[in-house]
Amino acid sequence: MHKYILRRLLMLIPVMLGVSFIVFTMMYITPGDPARIMLGESAPTEEVEKFREELGLNDPFFFQYGRFVKNLVIHQDIGRSYTSKRPVTIEILSRFPNTLKLATLGIVVAVVLGIPTGIISATKQYSIFDNAAMVAALLGVSMPNFWQGLMLILLFSVHLGWLPSSGFSSYKEMILPALTLGTSSAAIITRMTRSSMLEVIRQDYIRTARAKGQTESVVINRHALKNALIPIVTVIGLQFGYLLGGAVLTESIFGISGVGRLMVESINARNFPVVQGGVLFIALTFSIVNLMVDILYSFLDPRIKSQYK
Repeated sequence: MHKYILRRLLMLIPVMLGVSFIVFTMMYITPGDPARIMLGESAPTEEVEKFREELGLNDPFFFQYGRFVKNLVIHQDIGRSYTSKRPVTIEILSRFPNTLKLATLGIVVAVVLGIPTGIISATKQYSIFDNAAMVAALLGVSMPNFWQGLMLILLFSVHLGWLPSSGFSSYKEMILPALTLGTSSAAIITRMTRSSMLEVIRQDYIRTARAKGQTESVVINRHALKNALIPIVTVIGLQFGYLLGGAVLTESIFGISGVGRLMVESINARNFPVVQGGVLFIALTFSIVNLMVDILYSFLDPRIKSQYK
């Protein structure tokens, strides 16, 4: 197990290098001059050119990328924000708790709604509940987060006045963002749970458990669900990583000071170091979540643990 974890951690190095090269290239070819944006349109050309020289923006592409990788590997320095002059690491880490809290609440909503609905749909296949759940899941997958967030604000904040429309400091302020972010993931988890459970409950050992006189709840919860968890846990892990990186629109709509909103502001300001650092940080977090899911497999299925050995 330890060798497997170490090997997976070493595999992060080429992954992060690839991500850094792609995002650096995209920001390099993006139209717009960071120096001009920061100094203003009325700034003299001489000052803009001097500022570009200070930022190193006049250097060739590969020289800039090599300097970025060198600082990242040797000094663990992603750079400094063009606007605040603070280290990018501090900028990201100061916003990450809100993003992590939002993603955690979203995945909790998704799991609480998705797994029970999927189990009931599988055990009552082609029933009215099953058909309604699949239609709701299809709507949840198809509905854009930004549109759903706006509709929730109009309903619960503007018309009913039950919940605040922005902020993230109190429990009431967390409800609408968590619902907005969690419902689409709940739809995906519902569909995967139903599919996995339908495959398991048709197995011979399920019929044997019923023939031995086990109650239906014991058969479903102890025998069927336990053996159907591998693909469900995989989807939950992927969705959690997606929520960590995909909360950009949700944070912007509800005015949450998170990594996603920071990246949107940085893209508009051509603040390249913050954008690059944010993408690298999200990619690293996503990879760590996937590693944790793989480790969790060994606790769910002893056969997988023996393969690690």
